[in-house]
Amino acid sequence: MAAITTEKELAKALKEEKDTITIEGDLAKKTIKIKATGKIAWAIALAAIGIAVGSAIATAGTGGAAAPVTGATALLGAGGAVGVLGATTTTSAIAIAIAAGGVGVLTRLRKYTIVDKSDSRVVLRRS
Repeated sequence: MAAITTEKELAKALKEEKDTITIEGDLAKKTIKIKATGKIAWAIALAAIGIAVGSAIATAGTGGAAAPVTGATALLGAGGAVGVLGATTTTSAIAIAIAAGGVGVLTRLRKYTIVDKSDSRVVLRRS
């Protein structure tokens, strides 16, 4: 499998429960940060991300009749996550969850083990 560089590709690999996932580029750093977050902080972040994802999916379901979903709008709904993960990592987590159709994919991501990492690459293995 080719290296993953986008949130959409990562969501797909997680939904397909790939045994090994190689992530490169800026997304690798964000993935490491999501994985390194402690359990209590993660619970806070996940709840906030869930609210933002739910709002985004509901807005997208209106065919654009509701307010457009933007990065800023999503971040406003995920304030707790921004405090835990930072703005760029929270934005990626929201994008991964939206691409997968829900936040359950982020819980799945946290069940993978980091088997190799560098500044620009991380390899995950399903536990």
